[in-house]
Amino acid sequence: MELLEPPRIVDRPRQDYLGIRLITPFRGMLSVRDQLIKELSAWLVTTGIDDVGLFFLRLHVVDMSGPMDLEVGVVTPTAQSGDERVRPGVLPAGRYATLTYRDHSLRAHRALFEWAEAQNITFDRREVPEGDLFACRYEAFRTDPRTEPRKTKWAVELNFAVAD
Repeated sequence: MELLEPPRIVDRPRQDYLGIRLITPFRGMLSVRDQLIKELSAWLVTTGIDDVGLFFLRLHVVDMSGPMDLEVGVVTPTAQSGDERVRPGVLPAGRYATLTYRDHSLRAHRALFEWAEAQNITFDRREVPEGDLFACRYEAFRTDPRTEPRKTKWAVELNFAVAD
């Protein structure tokens, strides 16, 4: 993993977005992410929405040995209407633990967890029968996946909402 920006706490504003949410097994999750990015990109073109920000992968419920509740989205400057598949949502304002990396997602996640533990920082999450439910945990793709297909070249910003 190449660390582009070190772990730190940042204040993030509320961000509107459009996204596609589903449940998929952990194994194969990144292939599903890639398919959803393509689907959402095509939907944006079809609907004529071109004023968008970063694409992201939001992990609502994490169970690395079972199903993952995830969402692929794209930030929009204002609230937009979607349809039965592409739905509007909000990344909530608040304090986030963050770092930016290139390549090796699992190592980056581990690094952020270890840093937070060493700093006595608690993520805003709770255990539910399906796994770990996060208030807001997402990977923002600073590199546009529509123009750079090589995932090892993507600059990715991890963001985990911090508990008050």
